[in-house]
Amino acid sequence: MSAVKPLLATLRGAKPAVPPIWLMRQAGRYLPEYRALRAEKGGFLALATDPVAAAEVTLQPIRRFGFDGAILFSDILMVPWALGQALSFGPGEGPRLAPPLVDHALNALQAVPERLEPVYATCERVAAALPSQTTFLGFAGSPWTVATYMVAGQGSKDHADTRGLAYGDPMAFGAIIDAIVTMTIDYLARQIAAGVEAVQLFDSWAGSLSPAQFERWVIAPNAAIVAGLRARCPDACIIGFPKGAGGKLPAYARETGVDAIGLDETVDPVWADRHLPAGMPVQGNLDPLALLAGGAALDDGIDRVLAAFRDRPHVFNLGHGIGQFTPIAHVEQLVARVRGS
Repeated sequence: MSAVKPLLATLRGAKPAVPPIWLMRQAGRYLPEYRALRAEKGGFLALATDPVAAAEVTLQPIRRFGFDGAILFSDILMVPWALGQALSFGPGEGPRLAPPLVDHALNALQAVPERLEPVYATCERVAAALPSQTTFLGFAGSPWTVATYMVAGQGSKDHADTRGLAYGDPMAFGAIIDAIVTMTIDYLARQIAAGVEAVQLFDSWAGSLSPAQFERWVIAPNAAIVAGLRARCPDACIIGFPKGAGGKLPAYARETGVDAIGLDETVDPVWADRHLPAGMPVQGNLDPLALLAGGAALDDGIDRVLAAFRDRPHVFNLGHGIGQFTPIAHVEQLVARVRGS
């Protein structure tokens, strides 16, 4: 255990008296310094592919709040971009990928792995600049979630195109998943080589699958990533975050091989503590809307999460990303409450 990096120590099974803190989307639109830099760069992709600017964004919340973890500023759709799809972020709309694979074959794409080089350069800059006690977190999207964007070309509410392809042509869909797995292993290994100390697998849309499909398209591909990454980086520390998994969380925890489990805000933390493997580190799971509300609702939400996980290694976080309209004073309230000051 290294007392210098409490978050990394917790992910490896230690239990410090005060749980370490970081927040998903902690580098983002609720910060005025982020909004200013994004306006200067002219768009999200320009910002994310400029190592100087992306490193600055990664460091902004560390300077302001002193979080125990810095999360790399990037996007889960960097992998499909590197696999050959065109990626764009239009004003006032979500990301778009072209061509959508619901209408095109995967083998029509030409991989462009050099598109990921700016990410590794960002990692090197951040690693050199972080305070000694701060853990550097990298990440990638999990294959199912990434595939939902690759197939539909954009986000969707029910992922009907992707689920339909998975049922109707599992071989073609499996090829997409396999390509994501292979690229993701290399992507995360390169992040680690560039200075990242732990990584998170984001499966934001895992909750849209039936139990059998969850086993096939969430658990199995994530287990393949964990095994492949550990073959290249034996000491890799991996957080799995299957949002919406609910009752399927214990199977995910047992079968993927991740070191820690991220919990979304819909999971009862008392239930999670009872059903997840004993001693397994957990991360979460304050409702982001409680943070937006602030006041007594925020204090009560924090206290409930802390009480539920007082007997196991726990990284305090939100159940999903911080909202863009969250007041900075509420984040300061959260940090003070968790740290008991």
